[in-house]
Amino acid sequence: MRTVRESVLDVLRARGITTVFGNPGSTELPMLKRFPEDFRYVLGLQEAVVVGMADGFALASRTTSLVNLHTGPGTGNAMGAILNARANRTPMVVTAGQQVRAMLTMEALLANPQATLLPQPAVKWAYEPPRPADVPAALARAVQIAETPPHGPVFLSLPMDDFDAELSEAEDRAGRAGAARRITHAGAPDAATVGALADRISRARSAVLVVGDDVDASGAWDAVLALAERTALPVWAAPVSARVSFPRDHPQFRGDLAPAIGPLGRQLAGHDLVVVIGAPVFRYYPYVPGDHLPQGAELVLLTRDAEEAARAPVGDAVVADLALTVRALAERLPAAAAHAPARHERVRFSEADGVLTPLAALAAIAQGAPEDTFWVNESPSNVPQFHEATRISSPDSYLFSAGGGLGFGAAAAVGAQLGAPGRPVVCVIGDGSIHYAVQALWTAAAYRVPVTFVVLSNAKYAILHWFAQLEHAQGSPGLDIPGLDITAVADGYGVRAHRAQGAGELTKLVRDATAQQDGPVLIDVPVTTELPSL
Repeated sequence: MRTVRESVLDVLRARGITTVFGNPGSTELPMLKRFPEDFRYVLGLQEAVVVGMADGFALASRTTSLVNLHTGPGTGNAMGAILNARANRTPMVVTAGQQVRAMLTMEALLANPQATLLPQPAVKWAYEPPRPADVPAALARAVQIAETPPHGPVFLSLPMDDFDAELSEAEDRAGRAGAARRITHAGAPDAATVGALADRISRARSAVLVVGDDVDASGAWDAVLALAERTALPVWAAPVSARVSFPRDHPQFRGDLAPAIGPLGRQLAGHDLVVVIGAPVFRYYPYVPGDHLPQGAELVLLTRDAEEAARAPVGDAVVADLALTVRALAERLPAAAAHAPARHERVRFSEADGVLTPLAALAAIAQGAPEDTFWVNESPSNVPQFHEATRISSPDSYLFSAGGGLGFGAAAAVGAQLGAPGRPVVCVIGDGSIHYAVQALWTAAAYRVPVTFVVLSNAKYAILHWFAQLEHAQGSPGLDIPGLDITAVADGYGVRAHRAQGAGELTKLVRDATAQQDGPVLIDVPVTTELPSL
């Protein structure tokens, strides 16, 4: 007779999930016992880092990742990263060990008495199988739910004594049958819906496209690009985009919409129809009141997420597969007269003598990075400068956390490099951000993951200084972080570290770091502070 452990491993193999990200405790050891040679275990030194690495891995590899946490305390440590994964729409199965079933009622040490409640509402589904025999089938179901649009993390609490339990032949077959199921998610809109939207675009005096993260995530990049070029419509990026979903060097690209109601509405002035593809309507923060849309303008949202459609404050919505919908829409629209739209003007930032400005530093980084770089960004106060310098123009090339919490970048970069080993990964990160997941440096060094970390150091939480101005809270405590020596920290974790003092040196360091495959490199570069504006 086979055991639950053997059946679980076969379920994972059938789904192509053979990398486990974890930080084990005593309740997880039974799952990891006799760990098979065809699986890979990636150790993180803290649970939030573990989930962040799994997040980057899944997004970069376009697969479902597997996380193994230590019962209640480990799940609690990981919650911020799980919230980020939910916002990023990352397909992820999070497992956590549980005390043996015989001691759950008495709530023995390390028992999690309400295991399924702890991760909610950050996960799509939380479950503790009622019997050991149900574990393989529950795992197969968890993978299906994680991979159902909108993608997201799911959670399983697994009692530690379940894995050595024996299965009957029928129970073993049930787990394998669940893993073998394939569900296709490709809902296409009906012809009448597509025709009505095409008519609205044709009748509009001045329509505009707004693209969001799910264009890149769903594989609709080429379809959206073709639609934009066929219609010659201007294209904006949705506010606080976590991915790049349209070529930023394209002449029809206009830039990023502001993440605030009033300013965003004013940016769309002059347009009478706004077609949003694969983005929430909209990610707003901070609160700046005003009109959601210009007077007289209408909005239509194309999304795979019915909840996203329901919570939009304005406009109509079509819930369907993005690529299928956009291709069908393009076929119904006539080709626009050929003309060359004015290119989006480059944003200018002030320069300073001595210490590099963020834009100067990012331009130097971009100059040294290879063309096929996979970028991970967690320097929130420098997002406009980052996009100005890099001008990313190919799909599957950029990650930023959609959740608003720090701790994503360093960990996700390690996971992204493991998920896309054939591409150089450059992580641009603030000196404040990196310390939320600094333990990721150890994993990168221990597994010789060739990530290039570039730390923009300004000795402050610059984005909070910006918010302090908006909220009239200047002088609040805790906004400055002097005395950090990230090169010394990196050295302590076994990462080669450098401090760049000028643009030329920074470009060379990035070029050399991304050209090698012998483990991570960290480059610290002091920068001035440039606060964004609305």
